[in-house]
Amino acid sequence: MFRPTLLAAALTAAFPAFAQSDLDALRAELREMKAAYEARIAALEARIQQAEAQPAAQPAPPAQPSATSGGFNPDISLILQGRYAHLDDLGHRHLAGFLPAGHDDGTPRGFSLDHTELVMSASVDPYFNGYLNLALIDEKAEIEEAWFQTTALGHGVSVKGGRFRSGLGYQNEKHPHAWDFADNNLMYRALFGEAYNHDGVQLKWVAPTDLYLALGAEAGWGDAFPGTNRNRNGAGATTLFGHLGGDVGVSSSWRAGLSWLSAKASEREGELDNTDTLFTGNSKTWLADFVWKWAPGGNARERNFSFATEYFRRAERGTLCEHDSANGGCVAATDAAYRSNQSGYYAQAVYQFMPRWRTGYRYDRLNPGTVDFGSNPLGFAPAGHKPTRHSLMLDYSPSEFSRLRLQYSKDRSMAGQNENQWFVQYIHSLGSHGAHTF
Repeated sequence: MFRPTLLAAALTAAFPAFAQSDLDALRAELREMKAAYEARIAALEARIQQAEAQPAAQPAPPAQPSATSGGFNPDISLILQGRYAHLDDLGHRHLAGFLPAGHDDGTPRGFSLDHTELVMSASVDPYFNGYLNLALIDEKAEIEEAWFQTTALGHGVSVKGGRFRSGLGYQNEKHPHAWDFADNNLMYRALFGEAYNHDGVQLKWVAPTDLYLALGAEAGWGDAFPGTNRNRNGAGATTLFGHLGGDVGVSSSWRAGLSWLSAKASEREGELDNTDTLFTGNSKTWLADFVWKWAPGGNARERNFSFATEYFRRAERGTLCEHDSANGGCVAATDAAYRSNQSGYYAQAVYQFMPRWRTGYRYDRLNPGTVDFGSNPLGFAPAGHKPTRHSLMLDYSPSEFSRLRLQYSKDRSMAGQNENQWFVQYIHSLGSHGAHTF
């Protein structure tokens, strides 16, 4: 007969024996682990004592790039750009009320080759970047930019030296292939011809803040319009600029800026009513710029919109005279004081309404302002005309490397002229090309 009391007694006797054997095995494993850890700790302490007994090692210098890691393999691109311009036969073109600026050669009629640009850029070493931009025009090759820029100063500080496009304004740093229209706005034509270049040095600081803040100062040789080569030591032109910007939600961003340029001129060549002139004195320019960009959800690939505007005021003080082409210098009877205060602006909007297709509108307006010739018989004629222009464009980009553009402009930049202008333009980029600025 089965009795539960006997089974319970048997189980009670068996389990204590089983539990005791398990505990003995665990204690043995713990003793082995403790011994292993003590041995490893002793080895580490010995290594530390040995290292402390040796002299401190000098930090290793930063690794230098090899020839195969990019040091001799720069990004190279070639920009092909040309157009057809249907214009009236007006002969010499100029902006009414403004002395001609630098290399503003106007727009040729019919078929023409615009800038063909050869661009090279690379990292020189861990401390510098280098950049070169050559403009190829017929039998000439012009160095538009050739500069180095530091990369390792830290604290948001960088230094650029060589020949470079000034950081003033918004459009100034953009090359023609990056413009949103087939030709330059009237404001930059009046101020610089195309853009303002320095042969000099730039110091720039970007603040470590969520809100974009950049401040910069430049000093240069100053031979570019509105200055001239004065064949002197020191800086002939000085530039100060500041830009502030940020994001509004996930779809919009903005940037605003203020810039100042001071340049010195000595016998700067110009023209008034087919009379060659020379200006000597100081030129000071203020520029204000504002840009707004929008893309739904921050994705600019499908649709995007941009608005940009810039305003300038320029004051020049000095002397103006008729150029004595036979003997050089001034015609004495026309050498007199000259003072001018001029201004102008442009505003443009560009909308990409579907992938690859964009349309845009630009309005230009210049104000010759007040010009005081003193006792000088030279003068602007007819007085009071304010150059204006309306431009409409439509462009198509088959890829990120090519663009085709059609543009119409209603141009009233010359007194007594009301011109209808048509442009057809192509832009192609061959090779690796860096991203453009904001």
